[in-house]
Amino acid sequence: MLQTMKGAIFDLDGVIVDTAKYHYLAWRALAERLGFEFTEADNERLKGVSRMESLRILLEVGGVTATEAEREKMAEMKNNEYVDYISRLEPSEILPGAREYLLELREQGVKIALGSASKNAAFILARLGISDLFDAVIDGTKVSKAKPDPEVFLAASAALGLPPSECVVFEDAEAGVQAGQAAGCRVVGIGNPAILGAADLVVSGLNELTSQSISKARNQGTYNN
Repeated sequence: MLQTMKGAIFDLDGVIVDTAKYHYLAWRALAERLGFEFTEADNERLKGVSRMESLRILLEVGGVTATEAEREKMAEMKNNEYVDYISRLEPSEILPGAREYLLELREQGVKIALGSASKNAAFILARLGISDLFDAVIDGTKVSKAKPDPEVFLAASAALGLPPSECVVFEDAEAGVQAGQAAGCRVVGIGNPAILGAADLVVSGLNELTSQSISKARNQGTYNN
């Protein structure tokens, strides 16, 4: 599967960098302002979900009702807090193996896109110093439908000039796996097999996919992709 792909489409949070912790801190701060607790368990429901849908879930957890104007203001407050956190991101925060794998794909001539619901994706890539490793960036400023809708991955494959069947999606969320498959892509799940078992392949991180890791696994007889 990976040997024949012509395009690679990566989710951002949990695949290339762990900004999920900053999202959680920002959502938790908003919940505290609204007078209720938002736990890490509650936060699991927000994985791969757009900002406004995330806010809807948070308000549901807190039993809070709000007008459309109030929701817009809340979303802006959360995002300002989140941007403050990620403005201090450094290249060292790239997840293990991500930079190495991206570089290997470029050397192999594989086209690379980002497919993320984040509206701050371009800023984060710039902070990490890896913007030049992507041929296309499709994020929340370019699509409106949240995963598991396939819109973001269909847009990413189109931006690469490739049919979805020639692209592999790398995702850490169940909704993202569903979106990738709905788009007609093959999917690599990054994380827990119990959650991402529907993916074509599940690994703990991109570090497992680098040539060095694969060579080591083959020598140990544990690589079967």
